[in-house]
Amino acid sequence: MTTHRVPAPALPADGAKPKGPASYFPSIEKTYGRPVQEWLDLVADRLDDHRHMEVVAWLKDEHGFGHGHANAVVGYVRNALGS
Repeated sequence: MTTHRVPAPALPADGAKPKGPASYFPSIEKTYGRPVQEWLDLVADRLDDHRHMEVVAWLKDEHGFGHGHANAVVGYVRNALGS
């Protein structure tokens, strides 16, 4: 079993839609073709030595993310890390 610094959220058991930044995650997986956990891991590593908006810009410039998707992933990771 792999341990992630920031695990992807579980989908609500009652079938409800996720709230907050996690509400973007199904669309992020579909749009960018990788599991959201991969993006969370990449962002958590990058936040070690980059600021929030630098990581948002990196996702946009290097991976083609839209601003909302990039900001949702970075915000989710920052919140989970308590930074």
